[in-house]
Amino acid sequence: MSLASTIRAAAPHTPQSVAQAFNSRSNSIGFLRWLMAFMVIFSHAGPIAGFYGGEDLGVQISKEQSIGGVAVAGFFFFSGFLITRSRMGRATIWRYMWRRVLRIFPAFWAALLFTVGILAPIAYWHTFHNISGYLHPATESPLTYFVNNMWLNLGQRNIAGMGENLPYYILHGARDWNGSAWTLIYEFKAYILVAILGLFGALANRKVGGAFALVLIALNALQWMGAGQVSNVNYLLRDPYMLMFMGPFAFGMLFTLYGDKIPMDSRLAWGGLIFGVLSYASGGWNIVGQYGFLYFLMYLAIRLPLQNWEKHGDLSYGIYIYAWPIMAFAAYFHLQDRGWIAYHLTVVVTVHILAYLSWHLIEKPAMSLKNYLPRWMDKLIEHFRPTYEAVARRIVTPALSSTRIATVMEAEEAAARSEEETK
Repeated sequence: MSLASTIRAAAPHTPQSVAQAFNSRSNSIGFLRWLMAFMVIFSHAGPIAGFYGGEDLGVQISKEQSIGGVAVAGFFFFSGFLITRSRMGRATIWRYMWRRVLRIFPAFWAALLFTVGILAPIAYWHTFHNISGYLHPATESPLTYFVNNMWLNLGQRNIAGMGENLPYYILHGARDWNGSAWTLIYEFKAYILVAILGLFGALANRKVGGAFALVLIALNALQWMGAGQVSNVNYLLRDPYMLMFMGPFAFGMLFTLYGDKIPMDSRLAWGGLIFGVLSYASGGWNIVGQYGFLYFLMYLAIRLPLQNWEKHGDLSYGIYIYAWPIMAFAAYFHLQDRGWIAYHLTVVVTVHILAYLSWHLIEKPAMSLKNYLPRWMDKLIEHFRPTYEAVARRIVTPALSSTRIATVMEAEEAAARSEEETK
């Protein structure tokens, strides 16, 4: 049975809404994120190993985005959908941010240490047949690599001046031990944005949250249409990549905020895919085309019968943070000279092993602490609680918010009205 017929057989005759069709405990988002991480590997093999004319896969037919960029848009879309659902729950802003920190940083720090402590010194030894130059370089010290990158800002891309003989440097003049990790800071900024929106009650009132999401999507479209400097709207928008990622993230937010209004229709899904593919090849992908494709992704997440894909672990994040270092490491040993199949097979197997270990040894144990707050954070919260509540009472509108302080304020207002009526 073909994929299309399998999906058609699983779909109901009367279209359901996203809210009706999506089951948070039984969906195929895990498989799709794994697949998109896979797409990033294939895309980056171009510049790292010299395949596809030395360019990212996809730019041969699209002037706007690579296949890896398409996958990253999918990551941000699902993040916008899931993170907004999480923020709309009962967790406080502190616990919400603590969970986001646990999800991003421990595994990323481990990847940095693995790169600087194992991969890079072995590659250096293989290239220069000594280790002293690695430990005492003139620039890009391995001792500063972790510190300069640990907060996601990637202040040091390379180590010990390595990489001059790699295809990436020869073709693009760049040296980088983890060239895909630069998107993580935008992911974390999106988490902070959702936290702030939840604090102000913009997620409890979907008209407010939806309007905000639409503004982000519109600004991203204007940016790609060349309608002047979008940074003039707000200095926070001076980074064009911020809006590029916020477009699909905001689209995912809409699928949470208006999940009961958005239909999950197979005709819309396949039409969205066709529209996305055409715009990818002919233009307009970043403006409107990607949203048709993202609708199709949500359709697959709901309809594909791959709900148990993550029974052995959620490997997508591990694949994403280890793929580039392993691909670069393989290039130091000229594995690309053995051909496309040998290079990709070796990389894919190695990265999956590392991602599996990352999930079971770091990510899963870290996430088990999601309901725990360190003592210092508890003390900090208690210390600033009076200030926080005083500020919150000034900025929160109870009718628009579902936060704890809004509930308290609403109860106080109701009690005051009741007291007035009894006088």
